[in-house]
Amino acid sequence: MLNQPTYDKLVKMRMSAMADAYRQQTEDPTVASLSFDERFAMVVDVEYWSRHNNRLKRNIHQAAFDQPHAALTDINYTAGRLLDRPLIEALGTCEYIRERHNVIIMGATGSGKTYIGCALGMEACKQGFTVKYVRLPELLEELAIARGQGSFKKVLAQWKKTDLLILDEWMLISLTETEARDLLEIIHARHKRASTIFCSQFAPAGWYSKFPEATIADAILDRIVHDSYTIEIRGADEHSQKSMREVYGVSSK
Repeated sequence: MLNQPTYDKLVKMRMSAMADAYRQQTEDPTVASLSFDERFAMVVDVEYWSRHNNRLKRNIHQAAFDQPHAALTDINYTAGRLLDRPLIEALGTCEYIRERHNVIIMGATGSGKTYIGCALGMEACKQGFTVKYVRLPELLEELAIARGQGSFKKVLAQWKKTDLLILDEWMLISLTETEARDLLEIIHARHKRASTIFCSQFAPAGWYSKFPEATIADAILDRIVHDSYTIEIRGADEHSQKSMREVYGVSSK
C-alpha cells in the first residue's frame, strides 16, 4: 500500500524517479517477496540513473556540438587515414582531462577533425565533465561583443572554467592584436587547469604566421604544444576517395 506522505515528500525533494519507482512497487505484488534492502536498492538505482541521464542530456545540450551524433565507435580507421587507434581509444577514457592535458587534431578540410573532436567531447560528457564546442572565429566575435557591452570579464570567465573546450578552425585566419591577447588570456587561464582540443588544418609551426606578434605566439604555443597529445589524419577514405564529411554524412558549411 502506498504511503502517501512518504510519496509526497519524495516529490517535494525532487526525487520524482524514486517516487514513481516506489509507487510502482506498491502496485506490483511480486515485489512483496523481496527484502527491504533489495526493494530500497531498486528505487535508489532508478533515481541514480534518472539523474545521471538528465545530467548527460544537459551536458550534451550545453556543449553545443557541431556534430552531436559523433561517436568514437564510428570513427573511420581505413588504412589511408593512418589514424593512431590506440591513442584515440586511450583518449576516450578521458584520463587526459583528469591530468589537464590537451589534444591537437590536425588534418585538411574534410578529413574528419571536427568529428573526432566531437566524439571525444561526447565521451567527456558521458563521464560527467562539462564540455563546450566553439569555432575560433565565433569565440573571438563573442569576446569582441562582450568587450563592447562591458561584460568581457564575465564571458571570459565562462570560457575559462569548462572542463573540456573544443576549439574548431584553430588558427584558420590571422588574428588582430586584441584577438591574440584575448586568446592568450583564455589559454593561460586553462593551462594546467583544464583541457582543450584544438582542431586545425595546420601543424603548430604554421600557427606563428597567424599572430601579429612573435611574443604572443610563443606564449600561446608554449602553453599548448608541450602539453598535448597529437592526432594527425589524412583527408579521405583511400578506397572511395570520399572526404570524411561525405563518409559521416555531414553537410558542408
